Amino acid sequence: MSDAAVVRRTSDVALLSQEKRAQINRLIADCAAFIDNFELEEWPECFTEKCIYKVVARSDYDKGRPAGFIYCDRRDMLIDRVRSIRSVNVFQPHLYRHILGPTRILREQDGVVYSETSYVVVRTLLVDGTMAVFSAGRCLDEIVFENGRAMFRSRIVVTDSDSIDMLLVLPI
Repeated sequence: MSDAAVVRRTSDVALLSQEKRAQINRLIADCAAFIDNFELEEWPECFTEKCIYKVVARSDYDKGRPAGFIYCDRRDMLIDRVRSIRSVNVFQPHLYRHILGPTRILREQDGVVYSETSYVVVRTLLVDGTMAVFSAGRCLDEIVFENGRAMFRSRIVVTDSDSIDMLLVLPI
């Protein structure tokens, strides 16, 4: 990246208001909390109607491969995923706990804020209380403001590992 691009990106980020930064941080924290607290019906409300939610391994992401562990391209697909978790999917009962790093605002362009947040998800099996790191990586987000509210237009979860050791039921 050229020095001019770095300066431009830095100046764009500096212009982002504290209110927008606070809304972005709240969106990211709420999204994780809805999953961690098993308030799954609230999770799709973090996204715009037409959106992207994808979970993909880092090696596939780096090579530009579009396939991943999960791919949804509108909020209705996220809602269907929650419904299937609640009523159709059979899986070993477990919970997640997200540990989030600080969100880096990368740039703002044409009303879209691009950001990156590192995460670690600890999975707790409800059968015996066993805890283990389930996934670690980063979330690459495109955030827009609709009706004065921050929402994900796109959330790409890039896992550091190429494998998931258990069926990926809950969103990351």
